[in-house]
Amino acid sequence: MSILTIAGSPSADSRSAKLLAHVGNAIEAAELDVATLSLRSLPAEALLLADRSHPAVVAALDAVADASAIVLATPIYKAAYSGLLKTFLDLLPQRGFEGKFVWPIASGGSLAHALAIDYALRPVLASLSAAQIGRAVFALDSEIGSDSGGGLQLAPALAARLDDGVNALAQHLGASPRLAKLNASNGFMRFSPARCSA
Repeated sequence: MSILTIAGSPSADSRSAKLLAHVGNAIEAAELDVATLSLRSLPAEALLLADRSHPAVVAALDAVADASAIVLATPIYKAAYSGLLKTFLDLLPQRGFEGKFVWPIASGGSLAHALAIDYALRPVLASLSAAQIGRAVFALDSEIGSDSGGGLQLAPALAARLDDGVNALAQHLGASPRLAKLNASNGFMRFSPARCSA
């Protein structure tokens, strides 16, 4: 069984993608296969014109079709998930998530954005026939930091929510998660630098 993580931010320095990289590390620690799709790396013209024949788009859609589970990460802009993610989701077939566990993760500057997951993103995931939608994780920008060496630092409560999500994902796939527990330092959990920046 394979898991595809999808980074939905157009930014090269995205907090949501850093969260996704951390989740990818945790999934690997649970001895599950994981691959990452960064939507910002797809050709903009092909996305905007819904060119499903473009080789990069074909490869991305095939990756979704082949995955047993999907983890989506997006920033919240103006009370909605990113337009880049919306554009990609619009390219999927009507039942593009059929049979799949889908777990949404989002980041934003204010708790006022938290409901965007339930009111904007979750209905779209359901319309794509997701078999199960995992408990969404919303992270405040203030919960995501970095140390002097560029390593990712997460507030302990956020790190715990992400660990719970990976556990739920692993259990859904019938795996036994083996998440490494790291020591708290100055109110944050320390992790290795994020593997992707998109």
